Amino acid sequence: GGAIEIEIAKRLREFGQTLAGREQLAVEEFANALEFIPITLAENAGIDPIDVLTELKARHDAGEMNAGLNLFTNKVENVLNSKIIEPAKIKVQAINSATDVATMILRIDDVIASKPSKKGRMNDIGRLPDYMESLS
Repeated sequence: GGAIEIEIAKRLREFGQTLAGREQLAVEEFANALEFIPITLAENAGIDPIDVLTELKARHDAGEMNAGLNLFTNKVENVLNSKIIEPAKIKVQAINSATDVATMILRIDDVIASKPSKKGRMNDIGRLPDYMESLS
């Protein structure tokens, strides 16, 4: 799995190069988020996620858009040839739902962040914990 997400992330990064400012950063982060799918698959299978992500990106950059992680062999290979098929309708719905949830969270965070607390300071509710700030 993960072939679809890596290919979409690759194409989003290409699209992001045509943008500037915050829009470019937003597209880049969206691409990063999509890469968490194959990273998580690799971690759950006990495979080094960095090796998997590096190989997936290299193979997709070389034009192998069906390169994905085969969890039966624990190898990056052409998942279509291995008969690992992920239904497009389910992928589209999952990506749309995740995007909708992220958008709602960002809107809620904006509302909470813009409302001053009783002491006149910004409220910390809705912000990332300190240990997660370094990850973004």
